[in-house]
This record gives sequence, structure tokens and C-alpha cells, in this order.
Amino acid sequence: MRSRIPEAAVLRLPLPLKRAVLFRRAHGRWPARPPRTFTEKVNWRVVHDRRPLIGQLGDKLAMKEYALEVLPSVHVPRVLWTGTDVAELAGAVLPERWVLKPNHGTMRVHVGTGAPDVAHLRHVTRDWLDEPLYRSRGEWVYSQARRLLLVEEFLGADGEVPADHKLMVFGGRVRLVQVDSGRFGAHRRRLYTPDWQPVDVDEAVAAGPVTPPPASLPAMVRTAEQLGRAFDFVRVDLYDVAGEVWFGELTAYPGGGLDRFDPELDRVLGAQWQLPPRSAVRARQ
Repeated sequence: MRSRIPEAAVLRLPLPLKRAVLFRRAHGRWPARPPRTFTEKVNWRVVHDRRPLIGQLGDKLAMKEYALEVLPSVHVPRVLWTGTDVAELAGAVLPERWVLKPNHGTMRVHVGTGAPDVAHLRHVTRDWLDEPLYRSRGEWVYSQARRLLLVEEFLGADGEVPADHKLMVFGGRVRLVQVDSGRFGAHRRRLYTPDWQPVDVDEAVAAGPVTPPPASLPAMVRTAEQLGRAFDFVRVDLYDVAGEVWFGELTAYPGGGLDRFDPELDRVLGAQWQLPPRSAVRARQ
């Protein structure tokens, strides 16, 4: 269901109203007050939560620093370069495979091979220093991030991108594990409980096969709960590489609260999330 408000007018709306319109377009209903479902609580966080703890979750470099501060033993991909001009990569000596991404956004990733082709990278990253998610969707954490590009080491063997394990942590406890595979091709997704029982849902991404749990699953759960302990909710993205746990990132707004979401799971996860009082989330602005 789409609102009749012109797109340009939506962009100019005050944030609470803008988010309500975007939420109704995405889910066919207005967000409830007080919020009850998971997506409603993500929306509430976008509008209200301005704690520095949350604000760092739009900045990939800050997330790496946070992960190492909280859990110094965690494996974090090495950063090989940061900057705003890919021309600086001319002649750079990089591994056979490497990953280029913006520090301040999401869903923009380039897997590079061999010596950087600066002309090609200029084309790939031509709008990456822009920051659309705050301007268009009000996702505050991205407005707090440094506008930079970064190159980090590629994880995986034989050029194969490892499956992305996204652990949903509520009040320091993992409640759901989302496994995304084939992210740069035939994207598939499968959800599991923390003890690896499949969870069937109705969503836009095609269901992946049920697979055995990774050998590192207990370590993944421990890592996610340690990294997520300070948050009422956070999604902790991890990788299993040769049986070892590697840190990916921390996500404040999964899907921006606007992606299609299974209604029953939306209710179940919403019940797991205890929001902080509004006075606490605005106390340090």
C-alpha cells in the first residue's frame, strides 16, 4: 500500500512523520504506539534512539574498534586502506582478493582481484561517498559515520564468499540466527533457533537448504552475546572461516525496519525486545 504523498514531499517531512509514511508503504499499516512488533521497534529506534552506543553502528571502522575493545580475542578483518579517492590505490600492493566498501553505508560491496584498476573503481564507487540512508529514510546512525572508503582483507578460501551468519541478540541473548549464502549471486536465506532448529518464514529472499550447524556455532553464540551485551537489541554479523569465528559488523536497523518481514516472526521477536525509556535514549544529545 503506497501513500499518495509525492516522494519529494515525503523527504521533507519531519522524521517521525516521514518514518510513519515509509512504514505504512512497506507494511500496509501505521506503526503502533507504543511499538509492539520487531519492525515497529526498529522504526522507534530510528526516530528516537540517539545514544552514542547506537550512533557508532553506522561506522564500519568504529564497529571494528568496538569489537576489539569488548572482545580483544575476536578475529577482525584487517583494514588495508582508507580514503576518499581510489586513485590512491594506484600501484597499491594488495592480496589476490580484497574487498572495497564505504565506511558509512550498507549494501555496497566490491570484491576485487589483483592489482586495483583505478578507472574501474572510480566507476564502481562514483556515488559511494554520498549518504542516502539518512536523507531518504532517516536512518540516523549513517549520519554519524565518517564518509570514507575502505579496503579490507577478503575472508574465505578459493575465492568463495563465506556464508554470513547474522545473530539477533536481545538483552545479551541470541534468539535467532539468520544465514545468508550466495550474497553476490543466487541469494538464499535460512533461519534457525540458537540450537539450530530451522524456522520457516514467509519473506522475499528464497529459502536456503537446511544445513548442519557450523562447527563454530557455540563460539559464534558466545561471541555474539559478548558483543551484544550492552545493547537492548543488536544484530551481530559473523563468519565461520575454517572453523574460526570472524567479526563482520553490528547492525542497528536490520532492513531499516522497512523490508518485508514474516508477520508471526515480527510479533515473536518484538516480544523479545525491551526498549529503553525515551528519556534514556535522548539524555546525551
